[in-house]
Amino acid sequence: MRTMSGDQVEAAVASCTAALRTAVDRDWEAVDAAGLDWSCRTTALQIAQAVTKYAGQLAARAPHRLPLNLTLPEGTDNAGLLQVIEATGALLAAAVRTAPPGVRAFHPYPFGSADREGFAAMCVTEALLHTHDITRGLGLPYEPPADLAASALAWLFPHVQPGPAPWPTLLWATGRGELPGRAPVTDWNWYNNLVIPTERLVLTGIRPAAADDLRLGGTGGFDWLDGGPYEGTREACSHLMKAYEAGVHRPEFGVFALVRPEDGRAVGGIGFHGAPDDERRVEIGYDLVPGARGNGYATEALRTLTQWALDRDDVDTVIATVERDNLPSQHVVGRAGFVRATVEEERTAQDTYDMDAGLLLYLRR
Repeated sequence: MRTMSGDQVEAAVASCTAALRTAVDRDWEAVDAAGLDWSCRTTALQIAQAVTKYAGQLAARAPHRLPLNLTLPEGTDNAGLLQVIEATGALLAAAVRTAPPGVRAFHPYPFGSADREGFAAMCVTEALLHTHDITRGLGLPYEPPADLAASALAWLFPHVQPGPAPWPTLLWATGRGELPGRAPVTDWNWYNNLVIPTERLVLTGIRPAAADDLRLGGTGGFDWLDGGPYEGTREACSHLMKAYEAGVHRPEFGVFALVRPEDGRAVGGIGFHGAPDDERRVEIGYDLVPGARGNGYATEALRTLTQWALDRDDVDTVIATVERDNLPSQHVVGRAGFVRATVEEERTAQDTYDMDAGLLLYLRR
């Protein structure tokens, strides 16, 4: 699995400061960073300011934006600014390492919060991209370690189709470069994963980095009850990775781990089979590890995620298919508000959407 931790924070900051230290005697204020309205010095300060805010938000577990800002004493030279970047990177690395799994803090885009991996990934992305902007402005060569760019893409850009090499792909995805066969990017943002709380669970969006590990038999970074997810979750992650590799993955319509806040254990998976179709329908599926069954977790998760989808403007109907002899799952969908489709609706699903004749179709609108 592509890791994202304090180690990656430190590596990104080291890559940044090593590149900029070669031009520490230049006038950074007199030169604009490439593609930005900021000077090279202001852009370097932006790295330190952003990382300071990330460290503060995560360390405080802040549910809102903290009134944090970093300013430099008058007379601070470029060498001093680089030391500040190193110091703020160390602070964030420590905050990431000491934050328990699943802890989140406020970040506005796109779903209102980020976890420790998200804050680490945002730091890596800020450091790499703004170092690129500064070095281009100063006329210096710069290419960070490929594994840092690859990790940033896998953790923070789940909507971006992987390219032939991670660094050019990250530059293209952020409007800083071109990729053969792809249109230029003029508007971009990153994606922290979506989390949706229920009464007893947190539905935690699974990123491509974690999904890739899960499909290959790993844990995806989760502490699973009974030693691992049920096979359906691994299969769902395989479908997620196919969509990601094809460039059609929509993170909010991906796969979620069912995590119990009381002990941090993952007890199952739930998710969509893809984005809504032209008829504004989306299919949902779920499973639980055997030791978690019989507690109502599946019903709770299914009811919550279905309602989340129906509250959107692009979904009118959520569908679920269940094997004819799977009575427990039929009871779950019924308790979650789904109703059995009519014979005509099932026949249409079989003829038009290749639904297996051995499955029952349930709908919730």
